[in-house]
Amino acid sequence: MFAKFTSVSLVALLPFAAAAVYDIQVGGDGGKLEFSPEAIAAQPGDQVVFHFHPKNHTVTQSSFADPCGRKEGGFDSGFIPVPANTTDNFPTWTLTVNNTDPTWVYCRQAAKTAASHCGAGMVFAINCGLDGAPNSFTNFKKSALAVGASLAAEAATPSPSAAADPYGGYGGYGSASGSSASAGSYGKWAGYGDASTTTWTAAYGDVTLPPAPIVQVVTDTVTLDSEVWTTTYSSYPGSPAPTPASAAGNVHKVIVGGPGKLLFDPPHIAAQPRDTIVFEFHQKNHTVTQSSFDDPCRKLVKDGVEGFDSGFMAVADDATEFPTWSITVNGTEPIWAYCRQKTPASHCGAGMVFAINSDEGGPRSFDSFKNVATALNGTAAAANAPSGTGASGATTTDGANNGAMSVNIGSAGAMTLALAAVFSLLL
Repeated sequence: MFAKFTSVSLVALLPFAAAAVYDIQVGGDGGKLEFSPEAIAAQPGDQVVFHFHPKNHTVTQSSFADPCGRKEGGFDSGFIPVPANTTDNFPTWTLTVNNTDPTWVYCRQAAKTAASHCGAGMVFAINCGLDGAPNSFTNFKKSALAVGASLAAEAATPSPSAAADPYGGYGGYGSASGSSASAGSYGKWAGYGDASTTTWTAAYGDVTLPPAPIVQVVTDTVTLDSEVWTTTYSSYPGSPAPTPASAAGNVHKVIVGGPGKLLFDPPHIAAQPRDTIVFEFHQKNHTVTQSSFDDPCRKLVKDGVEGFDSGFMAVADDATEFPTWSITVNGTEPIWAYCRQKTPASHCGAGMVFAINSDEGGPRSFDSFKNVATALNGTAAAANAPSGTGASGATTTDGANNGAMSVNIGSAGAMTLALAAVFSLLL
């Protein structure tokens, strides 16, 4: 009796003892849009552990017939943003295999836009058919790439309204790659207009701009801890998902200026909604002032609303404590900024510019933004300061309608803000 009981128990335990764990990398070095490995064979009870690398990806169930469409009732990890400087301890999400049926997976970042990660081939399968079978992984990935090609072709075809407005709904913002660039040299970029047939020029000066991005209005469900809400936002090529990293957001520190330095350090960052950018002003007298891509050295005015502006922050050469000023990111669109100091020469014209959520894989990268600033060389520097104010008297304005809101804080405030973000992640 005892032997029989033992035998039955061992049989019952065998499936659990034989359960396997598969580690899948989601994304990778250099912003790879892939799952690695791309396909596995697994048994019921096995676990699939997805390790999320930098950028912002999902593990979302789809179907063979619709590789880039969410399966009704299927699983979804939600967006899991990972800072670009993360090199280990990647966040994970685990799926337990319940049967041997084929399971199809994709990343739904930038879904239904030309920047779709799935459309770029970021798909994965469990228990798919072997190569040569109709439901092979090869055929599944080909279908996903076909979706991406269709979205890119659709995005490259200007709508009637886009023909009337060459900026394609981008509000007239652009970028440049220097005064010698020609429109045809940019060719076609996923998520951008066709530069081979259209030429844009900067608001002033002799600079040719690459094509404007094609902006997609997206409605998405955002899940953050126990909070769930629906948001409608403009999705730009390369822009992050609308999901905040945490309730308090992350804190990013940027150094402004310094001894012999006319730069922001780092010069560009990727940020999610609710993230806070703390600017720490070092030696000399600088500003953080919002501008636009096609007019980088002049203060942004959009729909009658001025962009954010820190005002001039003078710091002595022998200073050991540094003033700070911050903005909170409210959206996913790119944000452009510059220093409007023009004494003895334009700091913006010398390349002292900054960007949030610039598309580093497209024609409107930070370097392109910097190139147009230096190419124009401060042509409109005299118009940079608001009327009636001098080099030390700019007015700080609320840029809530321009993708960020601003607030002045001291050094202690910045430390408090950073600690609050850290504690929020521990709760």
